[in-house]
Amino acid sequence: MSSQDLSAAESAETADSGADATADSGADAAPEATAPDTPCPVIDSIEQIGSQWRLVVLHELLNGEARFNELKRETDANARTLSRVLDDLQETGFVDRRLEEDSPVATYYSLTDKGESLAPVFEEIDEWAHEWLAECDA
Repeated sequence: MSSQDLSAAESAETADSGADATADSGADAAPEATAPDTPCPVIDSIEQIGSQWRLVVLHELLNGEARFNELKRETDANARTLSRVLDDLQETGFVDRRLEEDSPVATYYSLTDKGESLAPVFEEIDEWAHEWLAECDA
């Protein structure tokens, strides 16, 4: 279910419960605060960075600028998947693309400031994994 679907469902529930509360109290109720566009910013965040391949590419680019073939080799993604993911990340503002037209032609990818801002998130996930997924290291 998308964040828009959740938001619509939440709005409908809020409207129903508001009508019930007014009917139950018999008095004019104060207007409710406007519901946020989405029930939780976490949902929007996950929609932007939450796919396995997006996370893998973002994590790899924390090491610095990389060429397409380097990313392909390091992430084990096929070319079509990697191309799609890089396009998505560029469109959402996490990754910059730089084309070097000297021979040989090369395309380089790097994180934007928005992408770089995810570094502490990856550090926290790494710490969590070491604490809670220790059995995977055995």
